Amino acid sequence: MKIVSLHANEKLLIKKAIVGNPQAQKLLYEKHAPKMLSVCRQYIKDLQFAEDVMVGGFVKVFRSLDTFQHKGSFEGWIRQIMVRESISYLRKRQFVVYDDELCESQSKENDTGTSLLDVEYVQGLIDGLPEGYKMVFLLYAIEGYKHHEIAGILQISEGTSKSQLFKARKMLQENLTLKGMSPRAESRGK
Repeated sequence: MKIVSLHANEKLLIKKAIVGNPQAQKLLYEKHAPKMLSVCRQYIKDLQFAEDVMVGGFVKVFRSLDTFQHKGSFEGWIRQIMVRESISYLRKRQFVVYDDELCESQSKENDTGTSLLDVEYVQGLIDGLPEGYKMVFLLYAIEGYKHHEIAGILQISEGTSKSQLFKARKMLQENLTLKGMSPRAESRGK
């Protein structure tokens, strides 16, 4: 029963926010901002820039709120906007390089005391990926997009998407192996 009432309350908040009710907009923002900051942070290493992108994303959310058709979750709809805003931010800053010959001598973080399950540690490994690898990896592994969808979003070929994902996975595995924390080795030790 609580799920239905929460869903109904959110629908009411959305209706009020569409007509410009600032209290409804504030409540929707407060409810979804923490998760959406996490989404932006996955793509953007610097927390302050991630916050800026999230705020800009919410501006877009509220401007286009009347286009939300209640076909799927509202949170998922907002998440799509945040992912696209993060990618747009990175494109504007020209941080994304899709270079197959990219030197793989990325700086390795020295954080050997952290467990594999530590979110900050995993985020640090993902942040260590070149931006092109990172975006494809996040869109595929975290957001669940298919390669043809990623190719459309990032304006790259489907083959480049597959290649970037392969290289991202390989780099993550190498970083884990360098730390002596290979996922295979850890599962054998249990």
